[in-house]
Amino acid sequence: MSKRTVLTGITTTGTPHLGNYVGAIKPCIVASHNDDVRSFYFLADYHALIKCRDPETVHRSTLEIAATWLALGLDTDKAIFYRQSDIPEITELTWLLTCITAKGLMNRAHAYKAAVQDNTAAGEDPDSAVDMGLFCYPILMAADILIFKANHVPVGRDQAQHLEMARDIGQRFNHLYGEHFVLPAAQLDDNVAVLPGTDGRKMSKSYNNAIELWLPEKKLRKAIMKIVTNSLQPGEPKDTQGSALYAIYSAFANDEQRAQMKQAFADGIGWGDAKQQCFELINGELAGARAVYEELLAQPARIEERLLEGAARAREIAAPFLQRLREAVGIRRLRP
Repeated sequence: MSKRTVLTGITTTGTPHLGNYVGAIKPCIVASHNDDVRSFYFLADYHALIKCRDPETVHRSTLEIAATWLALGLDTDKAIFYRQSDIPEITELTWLLTCITAKGLMNRAHAYKAAVQDNTAAGEDPDSAVDMGLFCYPILMAADILIFKANHVPVGRDQAQHLEMARDIGQRFNHLYGEHFVLPAAQLDDNVAVLPGTDGRKMSKSYNNAIELWLPEKKLRKAIMKIVTNSLQPGEPKDTQGSALYAIYSAFANDEQRAQMKQAFADGIGWGDAKQQCFELINGELAGARAVYEELLAQPARIEERLLEGAARAREIAAPFLQRLREAVGIRRLRP
């Protein structure tokens, strides 16, 4: 029985926070140890250029995110971990796919349509400030996926359309040039934890409510103490429903710990005590990895070495496949 191929990209535009860890990083780290799956994890630094114009932010984020995944135990002997920009076959495939992708398909992309709607509502030209990176983003994403014949791509519902586009683009290429691409399936998991931020809304840097993953111990405690709670006093029963504090605690707790905290809420635990327990739980899980993370940040050459090793393994797959695709479209040597 052949292994499933699963691929995940991580955009390098910021510092990871607890929501990233719980919702995406931790499940992927666990999956990287699965013998039945061939996993590809990549730093999507070309995608980052669509969102970020600050070179230092892109560079620093690449370092921090790579260090994060390695510190948390990504098994790079089993999983292939690489930087998107180290795989030239991806960008070449992007052009091959661009040449057979209908503009109308790109017109329907949610991000592009949202930009057009915003411009129209503001009385501006529909394409004002819309660059080709934003417009063609789904084609680059399709190349990321199709080059490695990924069967499954874990995505949130906001990215599901791009998976459908990758299927459409791959199917169109197959129709024109023969059956080359595996058509990927979106791996939607409605049970993926969506962590609330300190104000109760979804944890997001754009809301300024995120708790950074690698805060030092004292700063982590301070951030958790800022989680918004209600005015109920110690001794007054508290409801776990709608409690950001309980949700964050639960994301790191096991079943027994959740049950104990739920009972503590019912018994009227004070908010300060509950926050202290939340801090201790999270810090206990991250403290060891935090030390490794700091070591890696201080030795970027170690990270670079791991990324280049991953890129070499990825190119062993991508290069011969891209050569077959070149020949399929008629780009061949003239000699017999």
